[in-house]
Amino acid sequence: MIKNKYIDLVEQTFFFPRHGFQAKAGSLHFQGIDLMDLIGKYGTPLKVSYLPKISSQITKARELFAQAIDKHGYKNSYHYCYCTKSSHFSFVLNQCLKNHTDIETSSAFDLEIIKSLYKKKKLLKTKFIICNGYKTEAYVKGMVELVKMGFTNLVCVLDNPDEIDLLEEHATVPMNIGLRIATEEEPGFSVYTSRLGISSKKLSRLYSQRIKDNPLFTLKMMHFFVNSGIRDTSFYWSELTRLVTVYCDMREECNTLEWFDIGGGMPIYTSLGVEHNYEYMIDQIVYIIKYICNDRGVPEPQLFTEFGSFTVGESGFTLFKVLGQKQQNDKELWYMIDSSFITTLPDTWGIGQKFILMAVNHWNREFQRINMGGLTCDSQDFYNSDTHTNQVFMPKIHSDDDLYLGFFHTGAYQESLGGYGGIQHCLIPAPRHLLIDCDKKGKLSYEIFAEQQKAKDMMDILGY
Repeated sequence: MIKNKYIDLVEQTFFFPRHGFQAKAGSLHFQGIDLMDLIGKYGTPLKVSYLPKISSQITKARELFAQAIDKHGYKNSYHYCYCTKSSHFSFVLNQCLKNHTDIETSSAFDLEIIKSLYKKKKLLKTKFIICNGYKTEAYVKGMVELVKMGFTNLVCVLDNPDEIDLLEEHATVPMNIGLRIATEEEPGFSVYTSRLGISSKKLSRLYSQRIKDNPLFTLKMMHFFVNSGIRDTSFYWSELTRLVTVYCDMREECNTLEWFDIGGGMPIYTSLGVEHNYEYMIDQIVYIIKYICNDRGVPEPQLFTEFGSFTVGESGFTLFKVLGQKQQNDKELWYMIDSSFITTLPDTWGIGQKFILMAVNHWNREFQRINMGGLTCDSQDFYNSDTHTNQVFMPKIHSDDDLYLGFFHTGAYQESLGGYGGIQHCLIPAPRHLLIDCDKKGKLSYEIFAEQQKAKDMMDILGY
């Protein structure tokens, strides 16, 4: 007998159930939550942040680093930093700080968040504040202000040799300095070397001429970020090896250097058809750093990571209703959702990002190949391929009921790139945003963080 139900398709395509997903009575459940119940109470379109996932991701990384450090006898510690640009929302930072993470920032306004958290007694002055990004005058002034307040573990990571001029102009108290090493891009990329960071050939001269003899500056950190992220590829391992060697070169010149930041880029699940061997990748990172440092006779540094998407990405999901279908020709059937991909999930439009996509209900119906269209009058407002295939399949729609679907692991970047709280393409309103948390006993709580954007909000912005 041919199995052509949607549930058969999912079970035959993936290892299912997994990663908190399971089907019960023809409907999708996520992290034990019946999503149809959620839709019945809060409607669609609906953005959801499941906050316990943030904590579990932080715990997972810490445990794997601790395991690798113990296995290889690594003689130093590990620090988990949260990369704020992935999501600046207060509920994300609060959850991170409950787990005692350190913080990485990217701009002057980021430091206003740091001050706000400190005033609310949610952030200690002893936390590491890793300041990346291009250094404007306002950004440098903000760093100096925090150091004067007592944030002695703030590190200004220089991305450009010229940024030392701003520091010399405004620094009036001793400051920790980091140097970002420019990485090479993967073969086939449009440029050879990342525009971010400083060429390894210039690091020694910058240190000896501008930092070494300045009593206000202490070089403490070397930093890098491989733009393609942490992956089990020959490119990543060769680049990591090269960059650890650069660290060792600088450590031989500077005995105050003791922190090594390997950046972010730990992958998240954008498909149920792949598996990430986090244990192996973290094990190899620790092993390679230890091996090269030991071979060079250099003390093993304290390790830092700046996980953003890994921290918050898998905590988010977005639920939509299919408003109707449109048969455009013999092969192209469109399902129209009650929002826009461009405004609500801009990564799908901007960089072709794929997320885990599944129907919420009608899992016992036959499936069919479809294209998805958003509400804007833009031909690019569509989604028609998943990570694991160049097609999308959904249960068939009947005229007398509704189909709902969900995009999962959408918790990083989408709100900021979509212009949260501002003007959306074709004035499509931002959806209602729901927070789900749980207490120590596992009891869930629900809080509406923001209602669906209203017309008046947009009219005020537009000057009407």
